[in-house]
Amino acid sequence: MSESSAEQPVLTPARFEDGRGLIIAGFGERFTLETASGIPALWQEFAPFLGKVPGQQGIVSYGVCCHPDGHGGFEYIAGVEVNTLEGLPEAFRTVQLTPQHYAVFEHQGHISTIGQTFKAIWQQWLPGSDYETADAPEYERYGEHFEALTGTGGLEIWLPVRPKAQA
Repeated sequence: MSESSAEQPVLTPARFEDGRGLIIAGFGERFTLETASGIPALWQEFAPFLGKVPGQQGIVSYGVCCHPDGHGGFEYIAGVEVNTLEGLPEAFRTVQLTPQHYAVFEHQGHISTIGQTFKAIWQQWLPGSDYETADAPEYERYGEHFEALTGTGGLEIWLPVRPKAQA
């Protein structure tokens, strides 16, 4: 492990956003925390479709964690926003994101260190915050500055939250 990858990421303070409804279409597969190292291969498989997906809206791409099984498994969809389900390749998976309140975190490091940022969010920020997760998909948002070939340029992690229930 290189020295830079062993460093703990600096977790930026969360900003809060009210996210709009989105339809995300792309390639999906089931993963667990133990098999999540396979997610980059899913992105490699999806990459040739970027900018060519029927109904694609904009250049932003999304990595959506959805459909948890309650045993640590989840579906991950590497995709883009679309405005229609018509004309999508048969192999594509879709997920509809409903409007939610999100805590948004910036990940500035190389994409290979994103797991450390997720760990900091789940193990440090969330337990110490006044929030709990909402029952909705969380996602990564890869904007115009993200360079897929180098894995750099930053991205955002959108975690659906609601105020903690008062005991």
